[in-house]
Amino acid sequence: MAKRREKDHNEAVKLRLEGQSYSQIKEKLGISKSTLSGWLDKYPLSPERLKNLQGKNPRRIESFRATMRRKREEKNQIAYSKIEADIHKLSRRELLIGGFFLYWGEGSKTSPGTVMISNTDPAVLRYFIRWIRLLKIPTEKMHVLLHLYKDMNIEKELRFWSKETGLPKSRFHRPWIKDSSLIDITYKNGFGHGTCHVRVYSRELYDYIKMGLKFIREKYAII
Repeated sequence: MAKRREKDHNEAVKLRLEGQSYSQIKEKLGISKSTLSGWLDKYPLSPERLKNLQGKNPRRIESFRATMRRKREEKNQIAYSKIEADIHKLSRRELLIGGFFLYWGEGSKTSPGTVMISNTDPAVLRYFIRWIRLLKIPTEKMHVLLHLYKDMNIEKELRFWSKETGLPKSRFHRPWIKDSSLIDITYKNGFGHGTCHVRVYSRELYDYIKMGLKFIREKYAII
């Protein structure tokens, strides 16, 4: 997150913890309520604070937000419990198959000999790395390249991605820095840490994955 954006975010959280409503924070910082909703969803006002706002428009708004938040959380928990029961524990075979489908959708298929996935979501990269290790590829064969913005703290992002991927910084190449600024990008569902590319140079692995996808297409991608 860019410095100015990070400062606004921290100030918004501070004001929220002091009991300020979205409307009050918007008035002070000039930040849209949609952005505040994403930043502060985990910081609902206390029942006591809502009582203090009684009779005021912000109280009605905050009460409505709190009610909708609880309903979303309840629905999400029901769905999570159901999927947990349906999936339970993945076997090695299921993890292997899942990796093929991930690569089918997200993986690079244009450079023979290069196996690579690029994403902004650390969880996607973690699964890919787990899958690659399942295919007996050691850490020493993995290479990481970050696409970052010129206003980002490069060293901080290197530490972030090293921690998230579990790969040492020695596996990271010099980041590619975009001329544009992160502060100018609106991340509705993004992660704000640039894009991470994890790749392995191996013609044998590339051919294995290519044939795996061919097998799935021919055997199962039919009506």
